Amino acid sequence: MEQAILHQTPMRISDFAAFKERGSNVTCQPAFEIHPVDFVHRDKRFQAVIFSCRFSGTVDGREYTFRKCYARGCRHNLCPHVSQAVMTANRYLQRDYRTLKEAGVRVEEKLFTLEDMLVKFREEEEEGGTGMLTVDDYVKVAREGTPMKMDIQLEDVPAVEHLEYKKNHQVFLMGDFIIDSQGKTHTCQRCFACYPADREADERPRQVRVANARLERLYQDFDQAPSVRYEKRFFSEAI
Repeated sequence: MEQAILHQTPMRISDFAAFKERGSNVTCQPAFEIHPVDFVHRDKRFQAVIFSCRFSGTVDGREYTFRKCYARGCRHNLCPHVSQAVMTANRYLQRDYRTLKEAGVRVEEKLFTLEDMLVKFREEEEEGGTGMLTVDDYVKVAREGTPMKMDIQLEDVPAVEHLEYKKNHQVFLMGDFIIDSQGKTHTCQRCFACYPADREADERPRQVRVANARLERLYQDFDQAPSVRYEKRFFSEAI
C-alpha cells in the first residue's frame, strides 16, 4: 500500500518513502545550520543555539528544500546545555538517516559536532553528568512495562535567528513533553516545524500540517506502548 504524498515535493523525512514507492528518482543532500536565536518564551527572553539541517535535492529533476530543527541548546536552565543538544540532535538525525536508507535514498550521513558549534560560540567547562533522555527513550522504557503519564503542551515560540548577514524572524512550533514516571518528573522538548514570521499567512498552514503529521507519527509510537497515558494535541492552522 503506497503512503500518501502530502506535497508535490518532500516536506518531511517520512515523505521520501512515499516518493520512492511511487518510483521517483530522489536525491538528497543534508547541510547543517547552527544559529544563535533570541527566544521569547513565557515572558522570558533568552538566547539559545538552534541545530537544524536543511535537506535539498531533486525529485524526478524537480528541486526541493526543507529545513528540520533537531535540538535547541543554551547555557542556562531554560533549555538543555549545548553539549547535550548536540547529542540529542545526532540521535534524531541518525534515526532520520535510517528512515532514508530504508526508503532507498542515498545520503551522506554527517553528524553535528561540538566543533561545529564552537565556530561561533566559546565552550564552557563541562560539569559532567549523563546525557539527556529523548521522548523516544521514554517510549522504549514504557514498552518494557514502566507506566508513565505525558502532559503535552504545544506552543508557537517567536524567535530571531542571527544569520551571517541578517536577522531572521521565525516562529517555531514547539512541543514540551512533561513526563511523570516512577515518582519523578522529566521534561523533553521537540521542535516540529518553523516558518518565517513575515510570511505567516502563507507558510503557517503548510508548516502546521507538517508539524501535525510529525506529531501523529509520534503518537503512533505512543500507542504501541500501552503503559503511556496521554492526550493527543495538535497545532491549529489559525493565526
